[in-house]
Amino acid sequence: MFVGITNTPRNYAWGSQTAIADLLGHAASGQPEAELWLGAHAGSPSLIDDPSTVGGATDLAEWIGAAPEAALGTALAASVATDSLAGPAPRLPFLLKILAADRPLSLQAHPTSERARAGFELENDSDVPVGAGNRNYRDPFHKPELIFALSDTFEALSGFRDLTEVRRIIGELRALDVATDNPQPGALDALESRLTGPDAVSDTVDWLLRDGRGGDSGEVKWLVERVVALAHHAVFLAAGGAVISFATELATVQALAAEYPGDPGIVIALLVNRVSLKRGEALYLPAGNIHAYLSGLGVEVMAASDNVLRGGLTPKHIDIDELLAVLDFTPVAPPYLVPIIESEGVSVFRPDVADFQLVHIVASASSAPAPEMRQFALTGPGIAICTSGGFLVAGSGASVTLKRGQAVYVTPDEGVLTFAGAGEVFLATTNT
Repeated sequence: MFVGITNTPRNYAWGSQTAIADLLGHAASGQPEAELWLGAHAGSPSLIDDPSTVGGATDLAEWIGAAPEAALGTALAASVATDSLAGPAPRLPFLLKILAADRPLSLQAHPTSERARAGFELENDSDVPVGAGNRNYRDPFHKPELIFALSDTFEALSGFRDLTEVRRIIGELRALDVATDNPQPGALDALESRLTGPDAVSDTVDWLLRDGRGGDSGEVKWLVERVVALAHHAVFLAAGGAVISFATELATVQALAAEYPGDPGIVIALLVNRVSLKRGEALYLPAGNIHAYLSGLGVEVMAASDNVLRGGLTPKHIDIDELLAVLDFTPVAPPYLVPIIESEGVSVFRPDVADFQLVHIVASASSAPAPEMRQFALTGPGIAICTSGGFLVAGSGASVTLKRGQAVYVTPDEGVLTFAGAGEVFLATTNT
């Protein structure tokens, strides 16, 4: 069964006013359009185009609740219905989004399933309202996520750097400091002195957040101000042709300072990999990975959860102790996810979780009498959105025409899907 779905983009302040509308061929609202949600998450469940086809349900969450076996398939409906923490309602385990960032998002990380369950129970037992601003866990689920770049570049921070590289950045800042009229090496001394010992990065992040968000010593305030001043100087020198080894990182400091002046996350960003995705590249962000999207347009798919532990670049609540417990401080390279090429024009981004995978389907216009055809076998329910061109999508029992800007929910009994046409489609489904 194919069920047409739609939604209204969420107007978070960091969103682009034009990118999602331009991609999907919709009229722009005049407001920031940050995320288009396609799924059954309670925060913004997708609306059903024709409720009469699904017994009158007006949104995807309502239909899944009323007819879980039809919507999710017997196996998935049964497996989620037994989750006592989630309650009796069945659940679609993934959420597909079109994301458009014009401004940086907060530094953040997501918990493991075990940590989410424990934290959710603890806050429930402590009578913290689920909607409270100081609540860490709004559900008992993990929230790994994948971002696929649709814009020419998609800019992000992801994963802690190796300390050797962090020290090279500090070395460049020292060289810039020495060249100023008023060198202030003490600010960088305060940072470097903490980057020692077996828990160097954890201890440094702890210090930056605690001192920088209301501590008495003022060391972090001074450090942030000095790093920002040196970044401004570096950007100026680079514009004049000077060779700056970490020009991108220092330009990022300058941009973050313009959005979040004085925030300790500005310095934390220097401890994190700076990533520029090209169109078609993807990052996979597992539990514990520190990250922040900076700018760009992308397709995001994630486990359907609302659990975010913030770590800077935000006026919102930060629980430092819980964040430190969730973060993975192991140095990593940028976590690119390389696709599996299943067949011509069908690339599958398959992470190490059962909740989701992302299928990228492309076909070019052909001069042959018949259009190009692509196939993919569903592993569970799916959600597809067409971002260019148009396709006839056929399963074992039904078919639908999918054009640019249109999205459809697919029940798992459709089995192998055939896409005939030209353009680009993204399909999210489970990863069993």
